[in-house]
This record gives sequence, C-alpha cells and structure tokens, in this order.
Amino acid sequence: MMISSLWIFLGLSLTPVAFALNNGVGLTPAMGWNPYNAFLCTTTETQYRAAAQSLISLGLSTLGYKYVNLDCGWQGKTRNSTGGFTWDTSTIPSGIPALSTFVHNLGLKFGVYSDGGVFACDFVGGTAHYLGSLGHETSDANSFASWGADYLKYDNCYAVNSTDFVDFNPPISTHYTAMRDALAATKRPIVFSICEWGVQDPARWPASTVGNSNDIGPPVSWDNLFRIINQLVPITQFAGPGAFNDLDMLEVGNAGLTAAEQQTHFAFWAAAKSPLIISTDLTSPSTQTLNILKNTRIIALNQDSLGKSISFKRRYTNDHDVWAGPLADGSTAAVIINWQNSSRSLTFNLADVSFSSATATDLITGTSVGKLTTSYTATVAAHGSIVLKLSGGVAAPAPTFTFYNAAASTNTLAGGANTRTVSSSVTVVGFVGNGGTLTINNVDGGAAGGTKTLSIDYINGDFVFGNTDCSNCRNAFISVNGGAAVQVQMPISAQSWDILFSGYLVSLSGFKAGKTNTITVSNPNAFAPDFYRIGVSV
Repeated sequence: MMISSLWIFLGLSLTPVAFALNNGVGLTPAMGWNPYNAFLCTTTETQYRAAAQSLISLGLSTLGYKYVNLDCGWQGKTRNSTGGFTWDTSTIPSGIPALSTFVHNLGLKFGVYSDGGVFACDFVGGTAHYLGSLGHETSDANSFASWGADYLKYDNCYAVNSTDFVDFNPPISTHYTAMRDALAATKRPIVFSICEWGVQDPARWPASTVGNSNDIGPPVSWDNLFRIINQLVPITQFAGPGAFNDLDMLEVGNAGLTAAEQQTHFAFWAAAKSPLIISTDLTSPSTQTLNILKNTRIIALNQDSLGKSISFKRRYTNDHDVWAGPLADGSTAAVIINWQNSSRSLTFNLADVSFSSATATDLITGTSVGKLTTSYTATVAAHGSIVLKLSGGVAAPAPTFTFYNAAASTNTLAGGANTRTVSSSVTVVGFVGNGGTLTINNVDGGAAGGTKTLSIDYINGDFVFGNTDCSNCRNAFISVNGGAAVQVQMPISAQSWDILFSGYLVSLSGFKAGKTNTITVSNPNAFAPDFYRIGVSV
C-alpha cells in the first residue's frame, strides 16, 4: 500500500558507484571539515582559513581529517564574459585559487561546492540564486580542476528549471553522470560527492553503491539521527571501497545533542562507513568534542580497508538496536544503541550478531572486555551506545523457522486489509492498520508453546525527508492468541513498495502447544507495513 508523505530538508550525499570516478581517491570514506552545520551559507574566507589552520593545530589532520570543503554561499550569481564560474568577491576576497593554494600549502586538500541545477541551494528559500552547473558541466569541471579542487559536493536544487527550487522527481541521474564525466575528463583526481538528498533511491541506481539519505539538520536533534538510521537499514549492502553511504555531515560539537548522543552519532557514522566531515566551529572546540572526534579506534572503524558498513541486525522496539559488520582483519564491529531516554543497564545478546562467544574490546574507551559468553551487560547513558570489536567469534546455531504466508487462504483479513501482488512469486497483505487486521491462523506453537522468535518479511516504502512520529518506519502491533499487542517498529525496506526486507526478528510470548495459535497484526492509529510472511521459530 503506497501511502506516504514527504517533508523537505535539503543537502546531503551518498555517492553511487555508477557516478563514482575510478581515479584512485575515495577508497575509504573522506574525512575533513565543511562549514554548513555551523555557518549555513554565510561562511567567510577568514573562517575557511581558520578552520584549515585548526585542523592542523588541533592535531585532526594527522588523524585523517584532510579535506577543507566549501559549501553554499561562496559562488557568484553571474558568470564571467566567457561563461566561466565566478565567486563572490565579498565572501572570498582573495579568490578561490588563492584559498586553494593556502589550504594545499598546509598539507590539506581543498573541496568546492556546486549544484546540478540552474541555481544552487541556499538557506533563504531559493532566493539567493547562486550559480549552478547545469549545462556548464565541462566548463565548470575544468574551472574546479584548475583551481586545485580535490573534492566536489554536488547538490540538487533547481534541477528542472529556474523557478522550482525543489523537485523530488528530477532527471538527476543524467545531471550527475554529466558532471562525473566532465570531472573524469580533467584527469585530476577529485572525490565526487553527490548530494541529491536520497530521492529516487540512489543506492539502487544501476551499479551504484552510494546515494543520499536526507539532512541531519539544521536544527540538530536526536530525532534527525533516528530518521537517518532508519533510512540506512535497506542499503548498507551497497557500501564498499570507492563509494559509501553518506549520512550527512557531523553534528559533533554543535548544540542540540547530549555528549552521549554525539558519541553515538560519531560511532554509528564511522561504523556505517559514512564520510566523517566535521561541521562545527573549530576555533574553540570543547575537550568533549575533541575527545569524540579524535578517537582513533572509532576512526579506524571508518577507515577499515574492507569498506563494509555495519548492517541492521535487530531492533528491540523503544529499547535498543543491534548493528554489526565485518572488518578487514576478520573481526566484527558491533554497535548497540540505547533508544531509552535514561541511563540504564543494557544487555547485548551475542546471538543477535550470530555468535555464542567472542573476545571483545570497547572501542569508545579502549578497554579490553575479555571473552564474552552469550551476552554482555553494561551501563549505558540515555541515547548512548556500546561499540565493540569482537574477535574470535564462535558461531551460534542458526535459528530455524516455520513460515506462514500472509496471503494464505487460511488466514483472516478484516477491516480493509487486502492482498497485493508484487511479483510472480510474492503476494503481500497491505492496508493493515487504521482498522485493517491480518490474522495468521493455525500457527504451530510446538510441544511446549511459550515464547517464540518471529522472523518477518515485509515491505515498507514510506520514506520521509523530515521527522514524523515514526520517521522512515512504520509500527505494527502484534498479538498472540488475542493477548496484549506488542509494538514492533519496522524501518523502511526501500524507497519503493516492491522490495522486501527479510528477517526482522521479534520475540513474543503467549504461544500454546499445538497448531491452534493465532498471530494478529494491527495498528489502531496508522498503517503498518505490507506483510509477505511470518516465520515462527521451531
């Protein structure tokens, strides 16, 4: 069922391999600084120079933070007499080539910003009319290369014409391939960061592995992080050397997040292999900010040569998430996020990452945790996280399930719930919720009943660009044998209604012995996902 809403927040990037340049750069996620989250489109040359010097003086450059990137507001509003790109001389009085030289002389790399539309994005409702590169890709790429650009952030405003600031269905793939090819023709190695906001599911463009999620802010908030984390769920598999899912710039150091939230934000971005682009005022950072940004163990997760993102393993709704992924040395990175609003004791079950035991190191503190068997319990701050490197993992037995198709004739659909054919092999039940219910009958509770793990295959294409009650997710309420319904918070499966998410796990009690059990799915106030099948552990 394709009922979805869109909100607008502009400016982010995840860059597809289809649009990546095979030029030897970007084999690990970029690290550096961009002013947008701190200064929006009003950054001055003095601030750019100060940020570059701060990367050196604070010791950040030696840890990998090399790029000093321009963002909106540096551009001119008219081209020169030969049609070339210009800059705002009041904002960059010494000129872009001189600023680039200054940055390079510090041993850093220099990034520019443009847009694949008629005009670029701004923070004044599209009225600034900064230059865009649409139709001028070859000329502009040559200009950027001649100025010494090492990085191009390429935005998506005015992509259709000179009057529509935002369009969610523009011909953007051709816009990005045009600039990609123009950059390649310059022969200068330039990281190409497409900032197309995640529209049209860019991670699934042909041969792509990076696209764009949506903005982290401003203003910064924990809700923004939750929205972006949910949007990452269906696309982690596309990340790899040369192309990474960009979850937007870092808010570490900016007001709006607690220290624990900033730590979770940084660790998750790093483990997901998102570029680590600092976006705060670096002239007077706090010790807390620097301790987070300079954690070499977390940075090593991000720069791991394997280039694989952590992936979604399990959500305990309103309690905690478990994400994990492989590292080049054969170990596993695990990130466990505390969704609760208070500090508490949190238990991580190793079975959620398919281990029965492993030797662990706490990557936030550097503490050796030792050998873990079955589980690990730690005190975690509100919205804080546990970040572990797991080595020598012993595989846990894989669970087995008996599956029940949602569309089976033996089930009961009521209140508007109905079937929908997705493909020749997949039929789902949609319009569950708002009065619609799906009841799966004749479920086997085994010899003893009790608590069972359910494995759910579903479709949820209800993606959003701003915060809602369940941003980039939908809630289902699941009841066993008419008992109390349990909330299950289910992220998007893709930005469309024809791609399954398989294996969402939830444990529910109330099963009886034998094959007379029922599982009922509902939502009293909204629509749940569309359901393909539900497995019950054997």
